[in-house]
Amino acid sequence: MAKIEITPEMIETYQTEGVVLVRGLWADWVEDLRAGVERNMAEPGPYAAENLKPGEGGRFFDDYCNWDRIPEFERVIRESAVAEVAAKLMASDRVQMFHDHVLVKEPGTSKPTPWHQDGPYYFVEGQQTVSFWSPLDPVREASLRCVAGSHRWEKEVLPTRWLAETSFYPDSEKYMPVPDPDAEGMPVREWQMEPGDAVAFNYRTLHGARGNNAATRRRAFSLRLVGDDARYVERPGRTSPPYPGHGMQPGQRLREDWFPYLR
Repeated sequence: MAKIEITPEMIETYQTEGVVLVRGLWADWVEDLRAGVERNMAEPGPYAAENLKPGEGGRFFDDYCNWDRIPEFERVIRESAVAEVAAKLMASDRVQMFHDHVLVKEPGTSKPTPWHQDGPYYFVEGQQTVSFWSPLDPVREASLRCVAGSHRWEKEVLPTRWLAETSFYPDSEKYMPVPDPDAEGMPVREWQMEPGDAVAFNYRTLHGARGNNAATRRRAFSLRLVGDDARYVERPGRTSPPYPGHGMQPGQRLREDWFPYLR
């Protein structure tokens, strides 16, 4: 299998901008991931969602927390180089599983993925975090878009429900309003990508994605991992993913039986 080179320049970019492109991360695993996505869509889990309102064209499917029941996903997570890549980018000795996420925009799905930070939705805090977003189809226009440096903002962005467009938590004052990076002239990073390429970004990096107006599908597999300093934190409401009955207390590491170490 091809060796994935992570250069010092890539690590520096990840640390300073909160996002970097990793070419070919899962180039050898694209067919496994495609098979896993098909299995996921045929057998959706309890968190599966359709993210379009009546009258909006296309289909925008997403689902998460399925890696331990979809063998193709588990094989890629455990056998690919992703844990080693994550350790280098995060500057972390250990790499711990958090969750997987599948997003599929069928042709003609013009609705964009709203701007958001992942961190406020999660019950984990820490500087050493990484999410990998990897398209399983060539990406020319329906790309993931990330705001460079947003992982260092003092205040987190208000998490919202994608379909209802309402606040995710009752206490919204601690968060800043969702910005409009294009209107505000923020530095947005996006790339044309081949299947198996991956954008790596910090949980606090503001990101969104364009709609898919192409004649082809845009399937994407995301993987969220955490490093040495990640700890459980309570949020002002039900988190996403919720992981009911986890039993963790603030300040604890994520429980290893639910969130195994990959490195």
